[in-house]
This record gives sequence, structure tokens and C-alpha cells, in this order.
Amino acid sequence: MKKNIGHLIGSVDEGSIAQELNIEPGDKLLKINDQVIEDIFDFQYLVQDEHLDVLIEKPNGEQWLLDIDKDFDEDLGIEFENGLMDDYRSCSNKCIFCFIDQMPKGMRKTLYFKDDDSRLSFLQGNYVTLTNMSDADIDRILKYHLSPINISFQTTNPELRCKMLGNRFAGEALKKVDRLCAPGTGIEINGQIVLCKGVNDGKELERSISDMSKYIPNLQSVSVVPVGLSKYRDGLYPLEPFNSQDAGEVIDLIESWQKKIYNEYGMHFIHASDEWYFLAGRDFPEAERYDGYIQLENGVGMMRLLIDEYEEALEKAVSEHKTHLDGLNREISIATGRLVYPCIRDMAEKAMSICTGLKVHVYEIINEFFGERITVSGLLTGTDIINQLKGKELGSELFLPENLLRSGEDYLLDDVRICDIEEKLNTKVGISKCDGHDLVSILFDIPEDELL
Repeated sequence: MKKNIGHLIGSVDEGSIAQELNIEPGDKLLKINDQVIEDIFDFQYLVQDEHLDVLIEKPNGEQWLLDIDKDFDEDLGIEFENGLMDDYRSCSNKCIFCFIDQMPKGMRKTLYFKDDDSRLSFLQGNYVTLTNMSDADIDRILKYHLSPINISFQTTNPELRCKMLGNRFAGEALKKVDRLCAPGTGIEINGQIVLCKGVNDGKELERSISDMSKYIPNLQSVSVVPVGLSKYRDGLYPLEPFNSQDAGEVIDLIESWQKKIYNEYGMHFIHASDEWYFLAGRDFPEAERYDGYIQLENGVGMMRLLIDEYEEALEKAVSEHKTHLDGLNREISIATGRLVYPCIRDMAEKAMSICTGLKVHVYEIINEFFGERITVSGLLTGTDIINQLKGKELGSELFLPENLLRSGEDYLLDDVRICDIEEKLNTKVGISKCDGHDLVSILFDIPEDELL
């Protein structure tokens, strides 16, 4: 058993219970109600009680036992130095589609860490394979009612799953889903399938959808996304990119299952990511088909939401800000990935047709760093942006999508910072939030809250 050395407190909220009791950054939390805290889930579960005995250790070694009475679910106002309050669990699989294995050498070390931690699924929405979860882990999920849990299924064929994940226990791990979805658990799950051509598509995909539908209503949604293939695949499992015909077949299969499941359960359940519709050259489904955009972070419905928000904000701008638009004299630029470039270009052209004083340069950035098969904006690098925009007309400001920045940081995957791009291109750089209201706000220089 791990020795309890306490959890270092990183910050204390102003006006919180912790501040009132003189708990400070640098103190350590040792126990709550005489129980050792293993990780953030123990803390969140125990701290809900109305009466707490909290054992704190000060930097000088002095220990305080604090008797706290509070409202049920009231927070103490403590943030820990390690948000998980425990070591992160690394992935034990050797997936044939793993993108981290396809990255070049020499990048910062954190980019090569493969996590497969069910706690991050709950806290950050990460997808986990269940392969390094013990029965005790499942017990804790059920005890603490941790939900939703995001699971990477890939396939429900046990033998094929072992092959795809490079783990002989990967098929057996699927049995954990039975426990999570047992009657009365109330655990909500979202699923994901990374589709690999000739591996888990076709009949295997149909089998997986059929098997997973039996977990409804616990399993609320499943996204199907195409495997990402960089140019650094030497020595890795031979995978081929999907073509337009393949994408059409994937969409047809998914949409046929959507109809069946909707008729029975009133939900669409299985969703094709936007990439399939781009690749097949098809229109995106209507908003109702996305079940409240439950898989938005997985690239499912992002374009439909963007288009609908854009049209709504555009209509409001025209009806409520006509004088502003008539007097606007603005030249800006937008850079984005190959996948969404045509849509952003069309939106910019529509805005320019409405406002003659607006000039927008929309640039498609080719991913030279990872290879041209990588078309999403979130994997663009500062180096490619700088190299491809040098000498181009950029106007008064260049706007980049926020999903190419690391969370809470101002640098891109290759450690190029926003200030570096501004210096190299000699222009101001703004960040777009990748939603339709924000895009209209940027184009017409109108505060976003006036377009909502």
C-alpha cells in the first residue's frame, strides 16, 4: 500500500471555507474523516458530507485537525498541485492506429505520454480502453457513481480487439462494460470507434454497432472517426486511407442504423464524424440528428453547429447592425486546415457579399509537418503557418482557430508561440473560438454578446 504523504494544496479560493480556516497553498491534505485520500475521486466523494474532520499538515510539519460543518455538496475551495491527486496511468496497449506512435522525434516529452486513465475520462473527457482497469476500479466507479465514462471500443469482436489494441487482454476487458451497464447502475457511457480500412469496418462495424446498441440507455452515443495517418509510419502496421467511396459506405451504414435505433429508442446513438461527410462530399445532417451534440468534442456535428450558429449570427448582424456594416472598412485574414477550409471560405465570401467594406483572405494550411493526410486544424503547427503565409496579404489581423493551441497555453504543437507567428509574419494574431457567433463577430468587428 502506498504510504500517505499527503496531497499538496496548490491554491485556495477567495472567500472559501478553506481560506476562513487559514488553509494555505503549500499545506498538505492528509485525511478526511480519518480516511486516507487516494485520488481526486476519494476527495470529491468524502468532501460532500455535511460534517468533516480534515487533517492538514503545515509546511513546518505541524498538523491541524479541523472540525468543519457545511452544507451538503458545498466545496472547500481547495485546488491541488496535482489535479488528479495521484500518478497518471499510462497506456499498456500497442494500438495499430496510435497517433503518438506516428509523431516525429524531438518534440516535447509530454506529447509522447499515452494516458489510459479512467479518472481522466471523468474529469477531462478522455477516452479509455478499459485494459488497465481492475475490478476494484470498476467498484469505485459504481460506488462513487462516476459518470459519464468515455470508452474506446474500436470493435466488439474480442479477437479483433486484441489485434487492434496489441493487448491479449483487450477482448476480455469488454466484459467490464457489462458491469457498468448492469440494471440500476445509472452510469452513463459514451463510446468511440477509430475506424481502420479493411480492419474493423464493413461487417465488423455493423457487428459492433449491433452489439453496442444492447447497452442503451447506459451507452448514450458512439462516434465513428477515421484513423489519422501521418507520414511517420515506417515500421508500423500497414493502414490505408479511406477514399470518397469508402466514406459514403460508412455513412450509409451508420445512417441506416440511426433509423433503426431511433425508431426503437428515440435517439440516433451512432454518429459519423464530420470528416466522413467532407470526404464523401455530402451535406451534413440536420441538427436534430446529433442528439444535442453529445459527441461534439469528437468532431461529430461541429460543422452543422458552426453553420447554424453562423447563419443565426449573420441574420442578427444584418438586422440589428446595418449602420455599422455600411460604414465598415476592414481587411483581415483567416488560416485553417484543409478539412474545413472550403466551408470557412464560403462563409467569408457570404459575409463580403453583404458588407462591401469587408475584405477577408482565407488561407488553407497544408500540414507539411505530419503529412498532407492530416487535414484537421487542431494538428497544424506554427512552422507550417509561418512558412505558408509569408508574403501573403494578411490585413490588419490574422485569425487562427483556438483548437491548435495546447489547453491553457499560447503555443502550438511544435512549441511555436503566438508571439513568434506575429513576429515572423509582422501582423497581429487573434484566436477564433471556432463557433459561428464568434466567426461573425470577427468578420464584422461586432462584440459576440451582441450576436447571441
